[in-house]
Amino acid sequence: MRDLEAVRALDAADPLAGFRDRFILPAGEIYLDGNSLGPAPKAALDALRTAAEAEWAQGLIRSWNEADWFTLTDRLGARIGRLIGAAEGETVVCDSTSINIFKAVQAALALNPDRPVIVAEGDGFPTDLYILEGIRSLRPDLEIRRAEAGGPTLEYLLDDRVAVLLVNQVDYRSGARRDVAAVTAAAHAVGALVVWDLCHSAGVMPVDFAGSGADFAVGCSYKYLNGGPGAPAFVAAATKHHGRMRQPLSGWWGHAAPFAFAPDYDGDPGIRRMLCGTQPILSLRAMEAGLEIAEEADLAAVRAKSEALTDLFVEAAETLCAGHGLTLASPRVAAERGSQVAFRHADGYPIMQALIAAGVIGDFRSPDILRFGFAPLYLGYADVVEAVDRLADILETGRWKEPRFQKRAAVT
Repeated sequence: MRDLEAVRALDAADPLAGFRDRFILPAGEIYLDGNSLGPAPKAALDALRTAAEAEWAQGLIRSWNEADWFTLTDRLGARIGRLIGAAEGETVVCDSTSINIFKAVQAALALNPDRPVIVAEGDGFPTDLYILEGIRSLRPDLEIRRAEAGGPTLEYLLDDRVAVLLVNQVDYRSGARRDVAAVTAAAHAVGALVVWDLCHSAGVMPVDFAGSGADFAVGCSYKYLNGGPGAPAFVAAATKHHGRMRQPLSGWWGHAAPFAFAPDYDGDPGIRRMLCGTQPILSLRAMEAGLEIAEEADLAAVRAKSEALTDLFVEAAETLCAGHGLTLASPRVAAERGSQVAFRHADGYPIMQALIAAGVIGDFRSPDILRFGFAPLYLGYADVVEAVDRLADILETGRWKEPRFQKRAAVT
């Protein structure tokens, strides 16, 4: 669809259009990288000023109580829990995704102590695999089975020796989406537990953590939840596991009574057992603004617009950029992908750098992926058409071949 009147009509009828004004978006730029880092909500900057200038500078240590700093992990966890379909008290905000993967996988292993196998995606996000390698260094008896492209599937690798399955709901490169309920059921059928990585789905599509029977989940808050660079992550654990779950980073914030200062560890009976040490309060206060926006939006409307935006992008790119070597790397059917679209190109890196210079911000993932994220709360249909127009111009003129676009930066 490239009829401008039709595109403008879609924007005019968009029930989510009003959310755009709540973000700071640089003039003249089209931001298609919210699947990597969301833009700043205007309210986040106000929250940071209040937290720094009033709560910290003036309130000092009193703010742990008077500004309710101590319960931020729980309050923000409850908000994320509602967004991922978790039951009350199943989600807490803390630490980083990598640390939470370590804690969740270790907790799942402890619940399945007689099973020596972990199954994971061979092309999953690297930190997931790196953390599993670290866990295996602590337990040399563990076997890690990886589902590789063109090889056995995750489901095929599941058997009665598997303790834990670690899996992403949305693939970080292609955007391919997995069915949480179906995969969880397959793991449970052989007695395995599942840890879901929701980094590329939380806040932009339904998860139904509780309804699917999932065991654990982790995710970050700085993508579609717009929590800010390096914002704290979250971890969810099904209530059915709370009484028995154990994780080895038994820091004082996970104690049942942290300010009793007892010499021996007595873990909290609920989700706070997944906490470790003191959390970054300024970051938590900033991310609160992004969660408030996400909570206000209707998630069904967000998902519907996400599918429409990505469909429009695929159609326009394949029409306007035909003959220039782009190959769709994402599922063609919108229901089978997350809120991102990936195209392959042998010269993907310089093409993306030229596109960023032209004011369309996406990113590149090795070896040849141009990746575009579509955040429905601040993107419109006209943005999509304009972004493809600029991409087509870069390909047609060959501007990406300029030397300045060839040198790779540290962050791609």
